[in-house]
Formats: sequence, C-alpha cells, structure tokens
Amino acid sequence: MNELPREPKTRPTTQGAEGVPRLRWTLAEFERLTELGIFTEDDRIELIEGELVPMSPKGNRHEVLRDELMNWMIERLPGQGLRLSVEIGWRPGGDIYVEPDILVCPRSFKGPTVPATEVLLAIEVADSSFRFDTSTKARLYAALGIREYWVINAKIMATRVHREPSAAGYGSVLEVSSGEMLVPAFVPSLALKLADLDTR
Repeated sequence: MNELPREPKTRPTTQGAEGVPRLRWTLAEFERLTELGIFTEDDRIELIEGELVPMSPKGNRHEVLRDELMNWMIERLPGQGLRLSVEIGWRPGGDIYVEPDILVCPRSFKGPTVPATEVLLAIEVADSSFRFDTSTKARLYAALGIREYWVINAKIMATRVHREPSAAGYGSVLEVSSGEMLVPAFVPSLALKLADLDTR
C-alpha cells in the first residue's frame, strides 16, 4: 500500500524589515547551539523576537564608561538588598536572550532569570548601537514591562531615560545631559551625574 506523501514540516519564520521571511529560533535551540560550541561568549549574539542578532563590538569608550558606572553603583549598593548584574545572559521569558550592560533588581532574584517586572533599572551603554538600543531594544523592554530603561550615549554622555512601559512602547522618554542629575525612579539612592564619573 502506498503511503500518502507527507507535508514537509515547516519551521516558524519571522518577518524582516525588508519583507524577507527568516527562520524563527527558540531559546532552547539557541542554548543548544551554545552548548555545542557553535556560539561562544566572543560571538555576542542576542535572541530577540525569534531572531539571532549579532551585537556591535564594544569600543574602549563603552568599556570605560560601563566599568566606571558599575563600580560607582556597587559602592552604593551595600545594605539596600539589591543585586547589580553586569552583561549577564538574561532570559526574561519566551524566546528572548539578551545581555544588558547593567540590571538592578531586588537581591532575592537571580540575575539571569529575574522577571522583567522586578527589574528596577536596566541600562545599555551605547556607542555604535545607540539607534538599535533606542528602537528595537526599547520596544522589547517596554513590552516586557521594564519600568525604567536608560540608554547612555557613550559619545556625548547623554542618557535617554525611558519610563511608563506598555505593549506599544514607553510613554515617557526624556534626554538627560551629562551635567544633569540622573535619578532612578525605583532606586533613588543611585542618583548621579555622568559628568562626575572619571571616564578619561
């Protein structure tokens, strides 16, 4: 008896901006590729909306600014019951894997799996990635419900502060210059002026 031909199993796709469909990846598949050594830490790949997205190389200015900011915050964290995670492989749910420069959350949560709604502050330090971080990443973080998201432009030392997240994006976006006080709404003890950091 002849078998009926089987329909080929089709893989879900995503839709690129140019209209060309792309294969959709799951977080489990992404993690398996990493386990197999196909991706390494040096590859700097994030999984956003089912797409594998290579991140821009980090320049010296990015590294110095992130390091100064991280150390400044660490000095002010003791006794506050907070956790500061730096460039952690964060899995906020669904098929998403991102590596934010800095995440601040209650100490009771582990950085890699902290729910997005428990993140008190997410920070990306942007050099060549500013446009991506203020568009695609901002939409993603807003949809996840991250209450406050900063994108620090390492070139001009200005910060774009995003608040009031919703599925449609952030309801409040404002620019703060390096000489103005940046005050995190949910962690006011970490207020600072970027101009006060030693980024020489």
